[in-house]
Amino acid sequence: MGSIDIYKQLSQIESLSGFSGEPQHDNRLAEKISEHRQWLRRLARERPDPERKYKVGVYIRYFNQTKYENYLDYHIKQFADAIEMCPKWELVGIYIDEGMTAPRMEKSPEWSRLLTDCMDGKVDLIITQKISNISQRIFDVILCARMLATQEHPIGMYFVSEDLFTLASYYQEDLRDTCFFPELRSTSSGEIRLPGERELDHDR
Repeated sequence: MGSIDIYKQLSQIESLSGFSGEPQHDNRLAEKISEHRQWLRRLARERPDPERKYKVGVYIRYFNQTKYENYLDYHIKQFADAIEMCPKWELVGIYIDEGMTAPRMEKSPEWSRLLTDCMDGKVDLIITQKISNISQRIFDVILCARMLATQEHPIGMYFVSEDLFTLASYYQEDLRDTCFFPELRSTSSGEIRLPGERELDHDR
């Protein structure tokens, strides 16, 4: 069974309407993610290996705007069915925070519990729908990705919508940089910029 099977099924989950429907407030972030996707298309894409053993934690930010009952249960089953396609993957747990938009990470109790399980060695792969599920602040996501990746046993995050795996080889050099994603840079003021873009000096 090739990796295309699980990733095809995961990509179909995001196409469902009415789930995790938080608006993208940060147009600048959306623009940079789009540019990053274009950069990734020029590379041999790397995703978590279906033939490698992973202890998987699925993180869901749930905002129910559907008229269907038990929709969350159905969504959980979709993730579980996809992960079952990889016999060497173990689904450790589903971690669910509710809300239309992601607040600061420390105010997301299930995300905090997932990170604790990662540090305790219970989880070594996080799968979530999209970057904004974790935080609207890209610097928070970058910092978290770096912290997880630099553990003795590196922990990766896979974002389904962005098709982005934080432990891909083309990100390794950036572990030694001040930013994790090569084309998603964050300035001291929290603004996002590309490599080579100068941060504006507002004191002038």
